Amino acid sequence: MKKTRICNILKIRYPVLQGGMLWLADANLAAAVSNAGALGVISPYAGMQINGDPMDNLKSQIEKVGEMTKKPFGVNIPLDLRQSGLLLDVCLTQGVKIVITAAGNPAQYTKLLQGEGALVMHVVSSVKQAKKAQECEVDAIIVEGVESAGHIGFDELPLFSLIPQVVDNVHIPVIAAGGIVDVRGVVAAFSLGAQGVQMGTRFVAVDENIAHKNYKDAIIKAQDSDTVVTSRKVVPTRSLKTEFSMRLMEMERSGSSEKDISDFIGYRRSFTCQLEGKLDKGEAFAGTSAGMIDDIVPASVVIQRLVEGYSDVVDRLAES
Repeated sequence: MKKTRICNILKIRYPVLQGGMLWLADANLAAAVSNAGALGVISPYAGMQINGDPMDNLKSQIEKVGEMTKKPFGVNIPLDLRQSGLLLDVCLTQGVKIVITAAGNPAQYTKLLQGEGALVMHVVSSVKQAKKAQECEVDAIIVEGVESAGHIGFDELPLFSLIPQVVDNVHIPVIAAGGIVDVRGVVAAFSLGAQGVQMGTRFVAVDENIAHKNYKDAIIKAQDSDTVVTSRKVVPTRSLKTEFSMRLMEMERSGSSEKDISDFIGYRRSFTCQLEGKLDKGEAFAGTSAGMIDDIVPASVVIQRLVEGYSDVVDRLAES
C-alpha cells in the first residue's frame, strides 16, 4: 500500500486508522490493529462497566495496550465529554504519544499535549473547521463525511466532495473518514488528496471488537439504505434503521423538543444496544459502509485485504 506522510508522522506501516468508538474501542481491538501495521485507537469508556470511572478505565486500557503491542496507538478524546480535561491529563501522565480530539475547540488542549510530546489529530466536518484546526497547529486532521457512523457534522457534507475542498485549503495531512470499508474507498480517498483513511464500522465487525453479536450481525445483514441520520435537533447521528432509530425519527417528525429527544436518547442507551445486543433500546451506530460488510474477521484480515488489494485496484485504473 502507498506510504504517505501519515505513515511517517505516526510511525505506522500503513496509512489506516481505526475509529475511536466510544464504548467499543478497547485495548484488545487497538492492539490487534496496531500489530497489523495500522493505528489502533482506544476510547476512555471502552471496556468499562456502565457505572465505572472513565479515568481509571482509561489508565487501565493504556497500560493493557502497552502490554499487548510495542507499535504506536492512539487515544480518542471527544472534547464535549464532561471529563475531557481529566481524561487528557491521564493521557499525559501515561505518556500517550498520539491523541485524537473531536467535538470541540482544538485550541483548548493542542499546545499542552504537544508540549508533552504528543501528536494531536482533530476531527473536522467542514472546511471552516479544518482551517481552524490548522490555525491551532494540530499535526493532522481527520475529515469526517456524512457517511460516517455515530456523530456527524451539522452540515452533513459528503466525504468525497469534502476531501478536495479541505485539501485545497490546508497544508497539514488529511485523513478521510466516512463510508470507507475496502481498498476501493482507500484509493478513491487518496486520489482526492487524503493521506490516510479512518474506518470505524468495518472494525465493529471484527473478532476482537467487544460489540455484542446481535450488533455485529445487524451490520452484516445491512443493505445500502439501512442506515439513517437522526437527532438533528441535538447532534446529527448515523445509525442502523432499528425500532429505536425509527422512534427517534417519529419524535422529530412530530415536533418533539430537543430536551425530549435528548432524554429519550439518554446516556447509556448506546451501551445497552452495542454491548448488550438490545437493538431496540439504543443507537446501533453504523456508517453507510455497513452495506458493504459481509463477514466478521480478525482485524488483521481487514488490514491484509487493504494491502493485498491495493495494487490490483491501482492497476485496473491504469488499464481503464
